Amino acid sequence: MITGPDRKMGLQERYRKPIFFLSLILLFASLACGVSVQIPFAHPTATPTITATYTPLPPSATPTATYTPTATFTPSPTNTPVPPTATFTLTPTLTQQPTASTQQLQVFNELWNIVDQEYLYPDFNGVDWKAVYEEYQQKVRAGMTDENFYLAMSEMIKRLGDNHSTFFSPEQVKKDNEQHQGSYDYVGVGVINSLVPERNRVTVVIVFPDSPADKAGIKVHDSILEVNGEPILEGSINRQANIRGPVGSQVTLTIQSPGGEPRQVQLTRDQINSELPVLHEVLATPDGKRIGYILLTTFYDETVPGKVRQAIEEMSADGNLDGLILDNRQNTGGSSDVFEAVMSDFENGKLGSFVNRKGQQPVDVEGQNIDGSQNIPLVILVGKGTVSFGEIFSGILKDTQRAYVIGQTTDGNVEILYPYEFQDGSRAWIAHDRFQPLNHPQQNWEQTGIIPDMTVLSNWDEVTLPTDPVIQAALKHFDQ
Repeated sequence: MITGPDRKMGLQERYRKPIFFLSLILLFASLACGVSVQIPFAHPTATPTITATYTPLPPSATPTATYTPTATFTPSPTNTPVPPTATFTLTPTLTQQPTASTQQLQVFNELWNIVDQEYLYPDFNGVDWKAVYEEYQQKVRAGMTDENFYLAMSEMIKRLGDNHSTFFSPEQVKKDNEQHQGSYDYVGVGVINSLVPERNRVTVVIVFPDSPADKAGIKVHDSILEVNGEPILEGSINRQANIRGPVGSQVTLTIQSPGGEPRQVQLTRDQINSELPVLHEVLATPDGKRIGYILLTTFYDETVPGKVRQAIEEMSADGNLDGLILDNRQNTGGSSDVFEAVMSDFENGKLGSFVNRKGQQPVDVEGQNIDGSQNIPLVILVGKGTVSFGEIFSGILKDTQRAYVIGQTTDGNVEILYPYEFQDGSRAWIAHDRFQPLNHPQQNWEQTGIIPDMTVLSNWDEVTLPTDPVIQAALKHFDQ
């Protein structure tokens, strides 16, 4: 799970262009550490708008399947913050019991109706959705604070059990929006982390240039074991948020580089105002071929496509590349706009379809050749951290035989989420589509994940780029 700048992260997907939820949640959690992989966003101008109207049920009415779309929504990308997962408990105030507000009832009814009519799975994954309505209608009508209401709505959506659909409070929507534009403005040490709960650590995926972490020599693949002497992960306790703090304050991190001993590093927190870097470099095969390497950590950030093209141009400046490695092992997904823009560098034409309860929509990209990118041999790296559009991207390039895939089978989190906006500023991301591959339409990647052509195991926190067996296998593949 990726966690945003200096923070614990969760997942992501969205705009309609749909987006994948896992990326969203993964990026949102990272904010707790100091920066968020999320950014204020302007909706892409080319993004089609889906118009729908929802007729909220009267507070006392019994829900019906009659649903007339009325609210306008624009499916957007989702690399998404992790919504609250705590069980909702009504907490009355000491002075007076909150009363149900008209706005809360309207948001609740609209949200329930959206799921009832638009959710990808008509059986609601075996959940009695009408019973859920009765249960939560009683809770809302009993009265609750706004905070508890948003927790309740998040809990209600989690009942669907798809690990993607989620509900954001207005405050979470603000952070979600900030991630999409690709700029980071927060106080922390300047790293984006990925959780490694089985070893009670987080591992560094991105270091922002000129940040306190960069100046202290913290590198990609390093692990953070402790924050101010306390374990950063300890059972259900996550202390990533403790990395953040006021400008000028200090934090002591216990860092371990792959193959090295733990060491303490004292950092002075600073304002991080930067764009997400797309790491890249030229590697050499045993036979001396020039192979470009690009690390893709998200398809949520709308600046990524331009940076990928810039990376290809920079690596080709001293001569044509003999191949290209696209590392998706930490790619938590994001927006279909970003996914399709990056895909257009390597593919052209119809690639499959988005399928939902009401039909299907073809996925077509208009290819563009960036220094030979349409024909350059590709290797895609995948693993347990490859999610949503990260998975679909990898699966498509395998399905079309455009790329050779190396790594571990992914977990199969490929539902496409649509965003639905509410009058109070909250937002729901609801699983609406699934992807159907062009050449193997019978495959269900949600069930199987993306199965690599070659299985090679590697733990991000235990290797560096030169010692990574997955990278070594990719380089040897280009010499065959």
